[in-house]
Amino acid sequence: MRKIVVLLLAIGCMQFLTAQPVPSIVGAGKSIDPYKYSIVKKADFSTASVSSAHPLASMVGAAMMQKGGNAFDAAIATQLALAVVYPGAGNIGGGGFLLGRKSNGELIGIDYREAAPAKASRDMYLDKNGNVQMALSQTGHLASGIPGTIAGLFATLDYARLPFKQLIQPAIDLAEKGFVISEKEAAGLNATKESFSKFTTRPSALVKEAKWKAGDTLIQKELAATLKRIQKEGARGFYEGETAKLIVEEMQRGNGIITLDDLKDYTAKLRNPVEFDYRGHRIISFAPPSSGGIIIGQMLKMIEKYPVGSYGFQTLKSVQLMIEAERRAYADRAEHMGDPDFYKVPVKTLLDETYLAQRMSDYNPEKASASVAIKAGSIKESEETTHLSIIDGDGNMVSVTTTLNGGYGSRTIVGGAGFLLNNEMDDFSVKPGVPNMYGAVGGEANSIQPGKRMLSSMTPTLVLKKNKPYVVIGTPGGTTIPTSVYQAIVNIIDFSMSADDAVNKPKFHHQWLPDEVTVEKDFDAGVKKQLQAMGYKITERAAIGRTEAIRVLANGKRETVADKRGDDSVAGF
Repeated sequence: MRKIVVLLLAIGCMQFLTAQPVPSIVGAGKSIDPYKYSIVKKADFSTASVSSAHPLASMVGAAMMQKGGNAFDAAIATQLALAVVYPGAGNIGGGGFLLGRKSNGELIGIDYREAAPAKASRDMYLDKNGNVQMALSQTGHLASGIPGTIAGLFATLDYARLPFKQLIQPAIDLAEKGFVISEKEAAGLNATKESFSKFTTRPSALVKEAKWKAGDTLIQKELAATLKRIQKEGARGFYEGETAKLIVEEMQRGNGIITLDDLKDYTAKLRNPVEFDYRGHRIISFAPPSSGGIIIGQMLKMIEKYPVGSYGFQTLKSVQLMIEAERRAYADRAEHMGDPDFYKVPVKTLLDETYLAQRMSDYNPEKASASVAIKAGSIKESEETTHLSIIDGDGNMVSVTTTLNGGYGSRTIVGGAGFLLNNEMDDFSVKPGVPNMYGAVGGEANSIQPGKRMLSSMTPTLVLKKNKPYVVIGTPGGTTIPTSVYQAIVNIIDFSMSADDAVNKPKFHHQWLPDEVTVEKDFDAGVKKQLQAMGYKITERAAIGRTEAIRVLANGKRETVADKRGDDSVAGF
């Protein structure tokens, strides 16, 4: 009897201990002060580091590694923090891809891309005359796929060390206690106020009477309550119960089609990463339903036989070669890539060196090709995304890209739950041959089907040098994602640049259709004129992507860089 009493007391103590709240690291005077923080663009860290779209999120990730967690713990905590402090793309109402490499060499690919609801259909965005109603696929309730982020975070937990309740606590504190917003964040909320009002059916913390300004504190009580349900109930706290009920009620108020069964049936999936060699380095990237890994594989392998390094950075010769590789890879994307569970994607052939040599056989270094003449190869067999790069002291590498698709997703905030839903349905081919919001054209391979995952451009990528960790990299930017990662890798490997220069030097982009080269404003004016003389249409545009990169230096230090194009920031120790 005495033994039973002792055992019951022990169980009671264990339950009491597990019921204790997690000590907060967020708050005034705490290790992470959400009311007073600064952006750090680059630093060399001796042990572990994070680069993400927001300084508070990077600090949360680094803190988890300091508390004994690994890169996977940091990835979970950073994503959850981004869902609070970076509502334009950080999310629990969207999806993404995690690419990891454990210190023992094991590769991990977790696909938590959104999926089409059961009531979705191939022609759901066409009117009675067969014309595309683009507004329905890009804004409002009908634009949302089934969210995958929370399922992805719990799938990542298998590789982490710390309990989930500890990893989610900083996000809860940031939502409940609030954080000071930047000038860019204030501008984004102000610019989206009208859309929020139009496509959201209940009041929201993101909308207020007066204009947001830098230094304002954003408090999100409803989001905090949603995060607490996940902390208490696990993934079921999102896909079932109160949160699921709130999502479905929001759908019903706005004529959306996501149901309780859609949410309950959603699962994250493991995918085998795409792997290939480039100039003595091993490149690892994500497989379909992301197009990114195949695209960068094609582009790098197409230029590998050319002495790109001797051509020089962004000379006419190097840029023109790289553009023509981009053109051909994106033509293949339109024809051959989709969800591998619904369409047989010919991955092996698309990355075959003989096939890629044939794709470049009509390359002319003296003039521009024409996209109308460049078709997909014959084979017989979103811009508001966010990225984070992490490496820990053991050498675990994690590269994560997640998205709502467009900025602030569908502009629909779930009433009573406080989070934004994605507009990922636009990443399907809403009608074969009709471009989506990023100008990407698709065919039958990416047509809408219930349960299918829409094709993505997200390209979380790892690079090994002598089979050891070398680079962790990725970026947001819709269809510009693969070309940004491609150019950064070429900058590091071919042009021997620092990670800082590789990320922040001007970028260019070609995606087959439309047949134009877009360049950033600081792209070399002389090279631009030379390209125009060769027959290229050049269009100047705003910043391309926001790349986060970590490079392991020869002395073992982690050169960690956050893109100059946003509030991106690094943290580590």
